[in-house]
Amino acid sequence: MSVQIKICGLSTPETVDAAIEAGATHIGLVHYEPSPRHVALDQARELRDRVRGKAKAVLLLVNADPELTGRALNAIQPDIIQFHGSETPKWIGGIRRSLSYEVWKAVGLKDAGTLTRSEKYIGMVDRLLFDAPAKKLPGGNGTAFDWSLLAGHDHKIDWALAGGLTADNVAEAIRATQAPLVDTSSGVESAPGVKDPQRIADFCRAVRSA
Repeated sequence: MSVQIKICGLSTPETVDAAIEAGATHIGLVHYEPSPRHVALDQARELRDRVRGKAKAVLLLVNADPELTGRALNAIQPDIIQFHGSETPKWIGGIRRSLSYEVWKAVGLKDAGTLTRSEKYIGMVDRLLFDAPAKKLPGGNGTAFDWSLLAGHDHKIDWALAGGLTADNVAEAIRATQAPLVDTSSGVESAPGVKDPQRIADFCRAVRSA
């Protein structure tokens, strides 16, 4: 089965189109004001409509309260909601049970113990996104983690790989982890929040080569 590709933090029609043309299966829309990739809800809705039927739209929220979560979901109607903060399994599980969205949770992978602790999300999420540990921002920091932590791991939840992935290292990352889905954001940017269509194309080509 071919590896799925998520290009996250898209904010313009041109880069959304570039991601679709390059073969991305998922596009990520970040609604989190501290991020340089933040998009307002009306802007995110327009981008979401642009990919309808072409790729899955992922709405990324960070520690959003119930009011903002509901408002964002109603405005954008994504295929998937990705929680990228300190949201609890109980909170996320409640969203998954009550609403008709696929639900993902990002986990900063520090050590083997993180993998064990991540099992608390069994039955609460549809996919775990293993990322580098958070810094000033919860994601999009361009930092990789030790991929050997995932080598041979018996995953009990569908999962994806993020964290510092670029066209130069993604094939190696896939071979090392057997990731079914890879996610990049800063790895296809020319500056923070500025996606580069050529880097998007190069990344997707590198994934296919793996």
